[in-house]
Amino acid sequence: MITGAREKDLISAADLLLDARRNCQPIADLPNELRPTSLEEAYFVQDRMSWAYEDVGGWKVGAPTPDATPTFAPMPACWMTCTGCELRGVTHRYRGVEAEIAFKMGANLPPRDTPYTREEVFAAIESMHPAIEILESGLIDPDQATKLTTVADMAMHGGFVYGNAVADWKSIDFSKESVSLCIDGAVRVERTGSNTAGDLTRLLVWLANEGSGRTEGLNKGDWITTGSWTGNTLATAGSVVEARFAHAGNVTFRFA
Repeated sequence: MITGAREKDLISAADLLLDARRNCQPIADLPNELRPTSLEEAYFVQDRMSWAYEDVGGWKVGAPTPDATPTFAPMPACWMTCTGCELRGVTHRYRGVEAEIAFKMGANLPPRDTPYTREEVFAAIESMHPAIEILESGLIDPDQATKLTTVADMAMHGGFVYGNAVADWKSIDFSKESVSLCIDGAVRVERTGSNTAGDLTRLLVWLANEGSGRTEGLNKGDWITTGSWTGNTLATAGSVVEARFAHAGNVTFRFA
């Protein structure tokens, strides 16, 4: 339970991270007294930051191992765009990129006492898409900051680019799916079956059930992106970034 006094500290933490992002003046870490000390506190900061960007268009969810409990963060709708776009704005400083698989919800899954089954969650999915998550941060070097500070900083989320819907996606064996991440035409990462969550579709079921207390349920039109296949690869201003999946489609964009 977060007390009122602690909420003030966490609101100050959110404001510092927001200012660091908006002004392109990153900080090394939050002051000791403002750093989250639990995942609950980190999520509080995430949510407070997301309010500054208005509507939430979906969620990023992932897990470091097939058995690990997933973690998740909101994705502002204003940071979402389609393949072939050019990303402009001073908010792009860090320019990390990750190839991912994303799903668009076609029906509402409101919170309920009885957990949703895998079949019910799959039936609520409208489409599957290749995607690239853009990573941004209010931290100079997120790898050197406290882990919970990095989680609090919207889990480094900074943008989401989705490709065209892929027909017959349920036939894809994601454990054997291969992907390449290219920057300016050069292959920077090439991997197979590399989503660290293992069965990435378990993340959708988990989010619909365990995550619903925070999301207030999944809604038609929400985007869910399910973790990196390629790790964090840094691009630069002007870079053209492309993710190419063997069966799950391609997606590309350019940094202005």
